[in-house]
Parts: sequence; structure tokens; C-alpha cells
Amino acid sequence: MNKQRNQHHVQYAFKSVCTAATFVGFAGVAVADDSHHQDKTAFTSSELKPGFVLLQGKGGNVLLSHGEDGLLLIDNDYTEMSPALETALKGYDGKLKYVFNTHWHGDHTGGNQALGEAEIIAHDNVHKRLSSRQEVKLFNMVSEPYPKDALPDITFDHGVTLRFNAETVNALHLPKGHTDGDSIIFFESANIVHMGDHFFAGMFPFVDVASGGNVRNMAENITSVLDRIDDKAVVVPGHGEVSDKQALIDFRNMLSATADEVEIMMKKGLSLETIQEKGLSQQWDKWGKGFINEKTWIGIVHDSLSKAGKPDAS
Repeated sequence: MNKQRNQHHVQYAFKSVCTAATFVGFAGVAVADDSHHQDKTAFTSSELKPGFVLLQGKGGNVLLSHGEDGLLLIDNDYTEMSPALETALKGYDGKLKYVFNTHWHGDHTGGNQALGEAEIIAHDNVHKRLSSRQEVKLFNMVSEPYPKDALPDITFDHGVTLRFNAETVNALHLPKGHTDGDSIIFFESANIVHMGDHFFAGMFPFVDVASGGNVRNMAENITSVLDRIDDKAVVVPGHGEVSDKQALIDFRNMLSATADEVEIMMKKGLSLETIQEKGLSQQWDKWGKGFINEKTWIGIVHDSLSKAGKPDAS
């Protein structure tokens, strides 16, 4: 599956999330750890439907389509998980033909360089960001430019359709949600949608405001997806367990309601520190048990609301 490629190290400091228990986050707030960033050296696999397998390693959820045309991946985890990913793929017949990047973060794109001759497909802004130095200040982390052979080969603006393994695969750009380059991937016949990091199942998400993300837009984007899928759809989150439409509705409602709560306190003139001290309504407590705790989530929402309407500097 592999060909000889430039061995330039794809540096992505997000990998530090894997080994630390907590981080100093937004406004000095600790960022909670979660299971998908624990040290792992192999992928667990779960068949979702015939021809579709969920691979869970250290970073974002990887979805595999396998069939008569070969193999197709949605995302590919951290760079250090590439050997394990290649090992997992050896269990399926066919050559890896296509890889979709749902956005630029290295826990979803770190395997780009190692994936042989596969065509990498992503939104235009994924190519832009992977080609240049990026910072994720929430974690005090830096992503250096990826080498040419780890960049997307095929990019698109609004969407792209691929016909593969008897499926119609639709990638749709959702603007300024988690980042400015997010795509969700629909498998029309199988009724499966991979949400990328527009969906952290059962937990507060990371919204990369510095990369063009916006909490309100993220909720609106999810509403557009909900209008498109039915109650039987299999919904694959970027992080967390495979879910359904109702879980996605609950997540969208949480985004909107918590943003409303923070905005009300901001309009009263409360500082970020005071809002974090007061906290959100008790009904949202369970959402802070994952990667992002409540105080950090309030900081992200505050940053997003503060920057709304300002010129885009990204």
C-alpha cells in the first residue's frame, strides 16, 4: 500500500494532548482529558453496517468503507498512529484509494503522509492551513506546515460527490463551524454520516475560533444536517461513540442553549472570569465530563461570541 515518500516529520503539537492528564487552557482553566486521547497503540474496530467499519485509536474517529472498488477512509488519526492504521487496513481486501480529511487538525490528518498513493480530498481551507504554520492557543500548540505529499490532492469549495463501492459519497462543506474548513461526509445508500468535529458525542466540543470556528454557526450547520437525515441515520461523531439523530439534536440544543446562557451574562456586563465562576445551568453538568470541561467551554463560547461580527483575521 505504501510508496516511498518524503520522510519529513509532520509536526503537530496536538499529539501532546494524548499524554498529559490535564492542560492549562482558556483563561488559565484546566482542560479535562478524555478516553479518546489516552495512549493507545492499536485501533479497535466495530462494523457499523456491511462494508463500513469504525476504527477508533488515539484521535478522531476513522470510518472505513471497503468493497469491490477498494478502501476509502474518513480521517486518519495522529501521525504516530499511522503504523497501527496500516496494520488495521491489512485486514480488508483492496487498495486504499481515497482519504477524506474532515478538517485540518492533526488528530484527523496526521496519517496523510503515510497513506501511500491514496488521493486525499478536503475543503480548500484544509489545504491552506496544512500548508502553513498554525497555532492552537488554547493548548499552546503549533502545527508546522505539512510536506507536499501529506497535503490534499483534491480540494473543493462547496462540495464534491464520489461514487465508490456502490455508494454515492457526498462531502459537504459546513462553513465556519468547528473551523473554516469543515466537511461532513454522507454515504447515501448506507444512511451513514460522518460529522467530523461538528459533533463531539455527549461532551462539550473544542471549537477552534482562531481557525474560523464559531459556536452559533456550528449549531446552525448541524441544523442543516438534521434537515437532511432521517431517524434511522447512523451518525459518526468526530469524537465519542457512534450515535443517532436524537443525540445530534441534543448536542445542537446544548450548543445553542449554553451560548444563550453565556450571552445573557455577557450582556449584563459580567467578565469572563465571573461567568466561569457562576457557571452554566446544572442541566449541562454531564457535558463537561469529556475533553473540554465547563469552564473551558464557557471560555470558548465567550471568545466566539466576542468575535462574532468582527472582520475575519484567519
